[in-house]
Amino acid sequence: MTTTTPLVDPRVIALAHYAGRALLEKVLDRHGATFQQSVTLRLVAIADGPVERDHLVDGVVGALKIDAAEAHTVVDELINAELLSSQEPSQVRITDAGRKLYDRTSAETAPISARIYAGIPTEDLAAAGRVLTLITERANAELAALTT
Repeated sequence: MTTTTPLVDPRVIALAHYAGRALLEKVLDRHGATFQQSVTLRLVAIADGPVERDHLVDGVVGALKIDAAEAHTVVDELINAELLSSQEPSQVRITDAGRKLYDRTSAETAPISARIYAGIPTEDLAAAGRVLTLITERANAELAALTT
C-alpha cells in the first residue's frame, strides 16, 4: 500500500490543532484550569508587568476568536481564582499562584511538545511556520471582512 502525504488543508490543520489542544487540556484538567484560562494566563505571564485589562481582552479575543464579553468572563474567572489580581480597575497582574500554575503546566507540556516535534527537520518546521502564519493572516482578514 502506498501512503501519500496530504497537502495542508483545513482538515489537516484542524486535526493537528485539536490533537495538540487535547494534550494540553489533559494537563490543564489536572490543575482545574481550562484552555481559555490557560491562553489568558499566558498573555499576562509573559508580560513584563501589569497588563491593561482591555489590552488583555483584545489579545484573548484575537487568539481564541471569542467575543469580548466572553474574554472578560475568563479574566474574571482568573481573578476570582486568585491567579490574576486587579491592581487598578484597568490593570491585571499575575499572582504567585498564577505564576506557579503557568510554570507547572508549561513544565508538564514541554516534554510532550519535545516528543511531538522530535526529528522534524528545522527547515520543515520553518516552512510549516511560514505557511501557517500566512494562512492565519488570510483567515483573520476574511474574518474581519465578515464582521464589518
